Amino acid sequence: MNFISDEKINEIRNSIDIVELIGRYIPLTPRGKNYFGVCPFHDDHSPSMSVSKDKQIYKCFSCGAIGNVFKFIMDYENVSFVESVSKIADIVGINIDLRYKSNISKKENNVLYDIYDLSLKFYQNNLNTINGNSAREYLLNRNIDADVIKEFGIGLALKDRTLLTKILINKEFDKKRILDSGLVLNGENGMYDIYYNRIMFPIHNLYGQVVGYSGRIYDNSDNSKYINTKETEIFKKSELLYNYHRSKDISRQKNVVIVMEGFLDVIRAYTIGIKNTVATMGTAITKDHALTLKKMAKEIILCFDGDSAGAKATNSCINELLKVGVRPKIVRLEENLDPDDYILKYGKERFLSKIENPVNIMDFKISYLKEGKNLNSDEEVSIYVNSILEELKSIDDEILTKLTIKKISEETGLDIDFLEDKVNENKIDNKKKIVKTNKNVKTVKLSKYVKAEQYLIFYMLRSKDVIKIYNKKITYMPTDRYRLFAREIATFYKIYNNINIADFITFLNNKTELMETLKEINSLNLKDEFSYEEIDDYINVIKEYNIKYVLNKYMKQLEQETDPIKKAEIGQKIIEVKLSQDR
Repeated sequence: MNFISDEKINEIRNSIDIVELIGRYIPLTPRGKNYFGVCPFHDDHSPSMSVSKDKQIYKCFSCGAIGNVFKFIMDYENVSFVESVSKIADIVGINIDLRYKSNISKKENNVLYDIYDLSLKFYQNNLNTINGNSAREYLLNRNIDADVIKEFGIGLALKDRTLLTKILINKEFDKKRILDSGLVLNGENGMYDIYYNRIMFPIHNLYGQVVGYSGRIYDNSDNSKYINTKETEIFKKSELLYNYHRSKDISRQKNVVIVMEGFLDVIRAYTIGIKNTVATMGTAITKDHALTLKKMAKEIILCFDGDSAGAKATNSCINELLKVGVRPKIVRLEENLDPDDYILKYGKERFLSKIENPVNIMDFKISYLKEGKNLNSDEEVSIYVNSILEELKSIDDEILTKLTIKKISEETGLDIDFLEDKVNENKIDNKKKIVKTNKNVKTVKLSKYVKAEQYLIFYMLRSKDVIKIYNKKITYMPTDRYRLFAREIATFYKIYNNINIADFITFLNNKTELMETLKEINSLNLKDEFSYEEIDDYINVIKEYNIKYVLNKYMKQLEQETDPIKKAEIGQKIIEVKLSQDR
């Protein structure tokens, strides 16, 4: 497998003008050296996004959004970096294959991907032999036909537990890497396959590479219904969504993605023509999952198992999605059925009706929070109502809030005005906390040292001469985030012997903290031109801080030291530091 180089990525970026690209999405008007348009990343009513033809970046003066052509596509179309590179490569006519070229695929993991590629072919071939007759019949009886088997890469692990191990060893894969793959174990009698006598459902990462399996029994020969691949270097369940690589495009086209729990639910939905589905594979939804879902579509529908565990998982998923600004809709299935069993029992039309008529999150919360409560008990009514009012704190939809209050009033007999007052009290308290926090932030006065760091970094982003001065004269930046950011700039310069903010954004690879620092630095109201006297001033201020820091450290050591000789040595160090300050 070959990997796309940074040079190739930069070539792709340089092959398109950012003004031309962004102009395909939003109208831009020339104003001076730059172009301006309405920012698509916040509720903008007047053109606040500036697009620089010279720097090949955009910047919003209102929300602070900043980026290059790749970042714009990522945020506008809700796609990954790799997908953004691929899209722009298509636009400019550069042919690349990014299936195995993402930054998550480090060279040391190539072998694991190769092992999984080979295992997939092995399992698929097994299913198509005479030894796979029973497994194929089992699948057909569950309405999973040859086309579906092929689409989802379903295979079979045979009863002999040495077959895959022998193939991998014969292909001269390193034994340690075979064991690292999670497909083979080492026992008293040597290495052997983990999976045997099971139908194999491959699990892919977000880029379509096979990274794991779920093996299902089909003849009642084992008590464990499923065996899933353990976490490995390339298989992190908390980062993956089953079927993402197949469903991402159609989900974006429909602007709807349906989230389920199990992979068989997704496969069953596919058999009735519902292809915009993903599954969490039974794991609790994470922030990574939530952010991935947010990029897939505007509307997210949760259709988990119909039992109490499914309701609990739905509630957790809602809360995680709300944290990233997504308000999903909910489908609940009766009779404790999961989507797979529901479709088999009631058919396509009834399931489609469910999907087309989801409930809002507050209707779900009312049902979920009421479960098990005795509404004839004043105490339990109080707990129930307070929990609903607490949930309404995070809802900024006034109509949904009023509708929910009306339902609670009708259900409990509590006065609507009283409930509205309680909701408003909660929201006012919440706003006061936010305002208090904001006030605390505003009262923080930037020290001259912080300003010197910020200004120096601002000009490092614009001049390689300033980077050279930094490399020569600065050994330590006082603030952690600025220190790390300056090191990133210095590393970029060391690799490319130049500084270009558009390519540097690609270099940062969408690392959240570094991008936030870039946004902060680039929002400084400074002129692009500078004098070397200014740069020297910033350097001297930072050095002054470092000297004070060292002096304070030595003074503390001097106070604590009792040995006269050692005290004298520390005293000499203090003198040397003070002398260096005067130079």
